[in-house]
Amino acid sequence: MKMPGDMGLDVSRETLERLKTYLDLLVKWNAKINLVSPDTMATAWSRHIVDSVQIVRFSPFDMEHWVDLGSGGGFPGMIVAAILAEKSPTTNVTLVESDQRKCAFLRTVNRELGLSARVLSKRIEAIDPLGADILSARALASLDRLLGYCSLHLRQGGTALLPKGRGWKNEIDDAGSQWKFSWQSHKSVTDPEAVVLEIKDIAHV
Repeated sequence: MKMPGDMGLDVSRETLERLKTYLDLLVKWNAKINLVSPDTMATAWSRHIVDSVQIVRFSPFDMEHWVDLGSGGGFPGMIVAAILAEKSPTTNVTLVESDQRKCAFLRTVNRELGLSARVLSKRIEAIDPLGADILSARALASLDRLLGYCSLHLRQGGTALLPKGRGWKNEIDDAGSQWKFSWQSHKSVTDPEAVVLEIKDIAHV
C-alpha cells in the first residue's frame, strides 16, 4: 500500500511505526469484521490514517481530554491517541463505540501500540457528559445530530473537529435551523471536496 510521506503533521519515527502497525492490524481484523469498507483498503493509509492524522493539526496540545464518538475502526480517535502519545502525553483520550467487536479491535490496537486510550463500550446517548476539550466524530451522523452530542459532551469553551464530505455546506445550513454555533472550515489534505469543520459556541435555538 502506498504510504505518502507528508501527513501534514511532523511525527517521530516511533509514531510512524505505530501507525504502520495499526494498518497491519486493520488489514488483519477487517477480513473478519467490517471495520471499514473493503473497497477502501487499497488506499487505507491515505483514506483513513492520513485523513485522521490531519485533524490533530487543528487542535491545541495543552488539552486535558479528547473524546471521539462512534469510533468504529478507530478513525480518528485511536490515530489521535497515537499522535498525542508523542505530542501531548498528558492528554486523556476517550473512544466511544457501542459495537462490542469493534471495541475488541480498539482495545487490541491500544495494547499493541502501547497507548492508554479509554474505550467505552456504550451508546453515546447512555453516557454521562464527558467534559471534552476537543470532540471528534467521523462518518457518524449529520451535523445537526452531531451538534446534539457535542452540546452534551463538550465542556464550556470546548471545540468540535468534524470531518465532512462534499455536502458540508448544506449540513451547515440544515443545522442552523436548530442550533447556533460558530464555525470555520479547513480544507482536507486527502479530498479537495472535503473539509474539517471547527465548531464552537454551540447552543440550541
